[in-house]
This record gives sequence, structure tokens and C-alpha cells, in this order.
Amino acid sequence: MLDLSRLRALHAVAVHGSVSAAADALGYTPSAVSQSITKLERETRTTLLERRGRGVVLTDAAARLAATAQELLAMVERAETDLEEQRGVPAGRLVIGAFASAARGLLPGALAGLSREHPALDARLVEVDPHLSVGQVAQGVLDLTVTFEWDINPLPAPEGLERVWIGDDLCDLLVPAGHPLAGREGLRHRDLAHQRWICQPADTVCHDWLVRTLRAAGTEPDLAYQTAENHTQVALVAAGLGIALMPRLGRGPLPEGVVEVSLDPVPVRRLFAYWRTGASRRPAITETVRHLRAVWPRRTA
Repeated sequence: MLDLSRLRALHAVAVHGSVSAAADALGYTPSAVSQSITKLERETRTTLLERRGRGVVLTDAAARLAATAQELLAMVERAETDLEEQRGVPAGRLVIGAFASAARGLLPGALAGLSREHPALDARLVEVDPHLSVGQVAQGVLDLTVTFEWDINPLPAPEGLERVWIGDDLCDLLVPAGHPLAGREGLRHRDLAHQRWICQPADTVCHDWLVRTLRAAGTEPDLAYQTAENHTQVALVAAGLGIALMPRLGRGPLPEGVVEVSLDPVPVRRLFAYWRTGASRRPAITETVRHLRAVWPRRTA
């Protein structure tokens, strides 16, 4: 009889590509994941992982077993959903994914509310790149994720998933005090030409959105400073090094020396919660969505 927890560990390695990343997603140590895989190899009398450089790759047999594990985990989820629905009380483990500013500006309030009202629910939070989170819900790694789409770049809902709108996160232009754009209202995208920009690194959603938007307005952005942390971007603006376009969610108060300027049209990113269709009846899902919408911050409006 194959152990389900060990199959879960193998599935996580298949999805995330490494033992350490799988451990982060599961909330285990890398050693615990490695031990699970080793025990599974003994149970199946099959080599599942092979060393390649500093990492590991799944063997063909492991890839097939991981696919079967995904099917089994889906069946277990359906059974757990049925039981939870019958009880009518959110219970068990719920792994929630969220991008960085939602994890900071939205999830603390929602998780605190869930903890107070539903002590039988073990809600966990994993910070996930928005590029990856929807796929991880589809693969069963996450139970629910909070992610976003920009107004000019809609995010499709893959087959087998459902989503609900959480709120609209408005964006502002941040400029140093004394900057020629400070104090102006209703700036158009064409007014942003010939500026030095502070932004997210390449191959991130926000970076791609900024480049596409400015190019559509007929200007090639000068991306002088690229950093993933919003607080670092704000600090660079405060130092007078450039301007930044930043959503309000999770941003926090602006320091002295940074001025907020509105754009016309106002850039908007729409936040959604995604979950698997098979879990729609699960009280833990419906309650989590309710709490997310209840704590949506007024500051973003």
C-alpha cells in the first residue's frame, strides 16, 4: 500500500522542480521531503529521483507515479469536501497562495478572522509569484490563491478552476518631492516619456505591464532600477533617483520626500481568488472568500 503523504511529497517535487521548493510549498523541511521520497523508492523498488548537477530530476517512472498521485490527491480532496460540506463547518488544512503585496496588505486580516471564527480550520499561507499561483491551484499544490490581472492584460481562468473578484487595486505614480511632475493631476501616459524608472525586475507581471503600457503610448521606458521589493522602490524614489508606478495594496504610508500623483486613466489591477471547481462546495473555501472580500482595504479605492 503506497503512503499518500509520500505521494504528495513526490507530486510537490514534480510540480516545483526541486526538493527545497517542494518543502517550502508543503511546509516541511527539505530533509523530511527527501526522506519521504527515499521511503517511497523502497516501497516501490524504483528509482524516483536522479542527481543532475546540484539538483534532481524525476525519472520516467517517477513522472508517471506523480501523475497518478495527482489523481489520487484529487479524489481525496473530493472526499474531504463531501465530509466538510456535511458537517457545514470549515475544517482541515487549507493552503492559500498570495503574491507579496496581497500577503502583506490583505491576508493578515482575512487569516485572523478565519482563525477567530473557525478554530477547526488550519489555514496556511504561501507567498507565490502571480505567474505561478493559478497553475499551482490546478495542480493541487494550493487550495486557493489570490492573484491579479491588469486592465490591459486579462488573466484567463483555466478549465477546472473557478474564480471570484475580490477588489480593484488602483495605482499611483510616485515621484520625488520637487520633481517636475509633482503636484500635477491627471497625467496621461504620454507625459511619462524621458523619465528614469524604478520598477519590478524583468519577467514579472508588473514589469511587463509597465513596458507594454509605455510602449503603447509611444515611449520606450528607461528602466534604471529594477527591484522586487516595493519598500525598496519607494526608498529609491525618496532618494530622488527616479519615478515608480505602484499599486496601493500593501504599500503603506509614503515617507517624506515622496509625492503621489494620479494618472488618467488610472491603472488598475483586479484581484481574484481562484480554487478548484471540485472544492467549490467546501465551507473552508466559501468562508475564506467571504473574509477576503470583507477585509478588502478602503485605501485601494
